[in-house]
Amino acid sequence: MRKAGILLHPTSLPGSAGIGTLGKSAFKFVDFLEKAGMKVWQVLPLGPTGYGDSPYQSFSTFALNPLFIDFDDLVERGWANPKLVKKPSYIKSKGPVDFGAVVWWKQNALKEISKNFLELITNPDVAGQDFDPETKMEFFKFCRENQYWLKDYAAFMSIKSFYDAKAEKESQEKNCAVNGSWNVYWDKKLSKHNEQAVEKWINEHSEDFLQTEVIQFFAAKQWQALHEYALSKGIQIVGDVPIFVAADSSDVWANQKMFQIDSEGKFTSVAGVPPDYFSATGQLWGNPLYDWKNMKKDGYSWWILRIKKMLTLVDYVRIDHFRGFESYWAVPFGSENAINGKWEKGPGIELFDAIKKKLGELPLIAEDLGIITDQVRDLRDQAALPGMKVLQFAFDRNEWKSGALKNAFLPHNFETKNCVAYTGTHDNDTTQGLLESLDDELLVLIADYLTGEKTSPEKARNLVKGKKLTRAFVKAVFASIADIAVVPLQDIYAVGNEGRMNMPSTSGKNWSWRAESGMIEGTKAEKAAEWLKNLSVLYAR
Repeated sequence: MRKAGILLHPTSLPGSAGIGTLGKSAFKFVDFLEKAGMKVWQVLPLGPTGYGDSPYQSFSTFALNPLFIDFDDLVERGWANPKLVKKPSYIKSKGPVDFGAVVWWKQNALKEISKNFLELITNPDVAGQDFDPETKMEFFKFCRENQYWLKDYAAFMSIKSFYDAKAEKESQEKNCAVNGSWNVYWDKKLSKHNEQAVEKWINEHSEDFLQTEVIQFFAAKQWQALHEYALSKGIQIVGDVPIFVAADSSDVWANQKMFQIDSEGKFTSVAGVPPDYFSATGQLWGNPLYDWKNMKKDGYSWWILRIKKMLTLVDYVRIDHFRGFESYWAVPFGSENAINGKWEKGPGIELFDAIKKKLGELPLIAEDLGIITDQVRDLRDQAALPGMKVLQFAFDRNEWKSGALKNAFLPHNFETKNCVAYTGTHDNDTTQGLLESLDDELLVLIADYLTGEKTSPEKARNLVKGKKLTRAFVKAVFASIADIAVVPLQDIYAVGNEGRMNMPSTSGKNWSWRAESGMIEGTKAEKAAEWLKNLSVLYAR
């Protein structure tokens, strides 16, 4: 079945204080998708963000981001006092996300809210409020069913909070940076995830531990409600799983034997990619690499749990950096960039066979971008997974001059309908931003291809200024043979480069774009929905 959808991370939703949440605007966005004839909502990874606010550097691959939690919903459910969720003056209601301010506000507020919630559960008479016994049962059921990851995550966040504060104090006293990482600064037994030491910590810091569980319960309840609403409107959600997990995560800390880590807890090699379209020195991601031999010994059980958990949250799973399953770029730990890495063999089809054996045929999407070899394509096809086609990558001036446009990302060259076509991704500039930055030669090539007419540089520039060429990008993706077509919301409205979500190999200003309220409701949104609905009908999506 042919489908179309929109890429928008929840943090980019409008309407709520400081950052997009799973509140009313999220439901309004689903309504917009329905009116527009869309069948898919694609998001970025849903985990709690760490370094650089990147959803691809999460404290847990199983947990949900607490910043998603909508305070108004907690008040309506009777789980939060309105006084605790009042927006402070330093929090903006519109414009880019100020992560520093939002994290400071929401983390502190969530601690107080979760503390009150626990008081209601354990002692409602003292709390002075009646409490729904069904909610209490739901909370304990959630903790029980998710113990396989939640216990380690809650313990990790509690220990991390303590040692981060200790390292920060020491940094101030010594007037120099102190590395507070779990494998550098923590007590040795805790850093090695000694079971007795971890249990002792949990018992001595039970309030911290339980508060993290409550916060995850809040997020899970809100996400479940939104997901069910989306499905009721015929909208499926495409989630995103990064192939690697963050070094600063409960996943690595609690499962050290599964990673390339020595006996002292030090990483031996880390992840990255060689020089490519995005960076002349490659991208040094710094994620610890898997010890695939050890993972194989227990049938890749951690990966099976990871995919199984994701499929309780979403309907499709896009696996970022799929090529790493065939071979991955291993960079010696401590390198300044990714140039001196080397290719190492991944688990190949064995991993996917093991997952399918346990979970059956899976709705996975392979992010097969970057340096893709015949071996990677073979693995993708063996696993029967759709790949990705990104129209922004399709135009090659040298091919144009030779009179043979053979780029695989051009719609007329799609070799199969079993793929997902995009105008651009979260790592690209917006399509409007890209077009505005191009030289005349390449811009004319794009205009010629998308309009089917011979265009002059002046005419091509006018098409960009009038935002008609961005609309032509959207139309081309919808018209392609790809089973699924996905367009970032920024491209629906031809937002310029101020709407770019991420610039690879940089940090500080990424992931912060927020949509305007008029993009999901009101006259402007109605016109966009009408246009998209028409495209969906014309191209049978």
